[in-house]
Amino acid sequence: MDFFIFIKQTLNKGEMYQEIVIENAIKFVKEILKNAEGGHDWFHINRVLKNAVLISKEEKADLFIVSLGALFHDIADPKFHNGDETIGPKITNAFLRKEKVDELVINHVINIIKHISFKNSLENPKEIFNSIELKVVQDADRLDAIGAIGIARCFNYGGFKNRTLYNPEILPNLNMDKEAYKNSTSPTINHFYEKLLLLKDKMNTKSGKKIALSRHTFMLEYLNQFYNEWNGIK
Repeated sequence: MDFFIFIKQTLNKGEMYQEIVIENAIKFVKEILKNAEGGHDWFHINRVLKNAVLISKEEKADLFIVSLGALFHDIADPKFHNGDETIGPKITNAFLRKEKVDELVINHVINIIKHISFKNSLENPKEIFNSIELKVVQDADRLDAIGAIGIARCFNYGGFKNRTLYNPEILPNLNMDKEAYKNSTSPTINHFYEKLLLLKDKMNTKSGKKIALSRHTFMLEYLNQFYNEWNGIK
């Protein structure tokens, strides 16, 4: 079944305008990200959307907000825009206003975009936005950062940034704040310890935690094999 058809069937009956907005959003995001880096392209968005929709069924989250949050969460990832965290919310705001989406929904989706990232969890703002919809989309995004696809994305980005694959003399930094994380140029393997292996315990939902466990185990097995091969062990 086409996944958009699945979303339409899951939305509340009579909410035809929601179907139209989501359909238009999919077309818009596909076009914007058609030349994006391989780990943050449309296929990443689509995987996050699918996981978010599936998790939302268990968590009884608002599917319209979850879908829009998933679709726009990486529309302008700051790491590809000189660290500017305002571009994504601006693009999202303009699109949703053009689609005449309710103001409360727009604000909710923008807040998801602003608070979803791992690096933003490294700071402690006085007031933290939270909602079940954010938790669902955040879990879906984090699931795509771990497991087999997470490993592939990690090395793809490391290659994109021309980072060292591994250097035993450069130890992972396990006490980074947001700015240190943003400016890090450490070897790709270090990223497992600085982020990926931490995500299992940062999942918000029961569904997310369950899926994360097997993906986390897979990463540990991969690292064990990596070090064996690096050290010349069969």
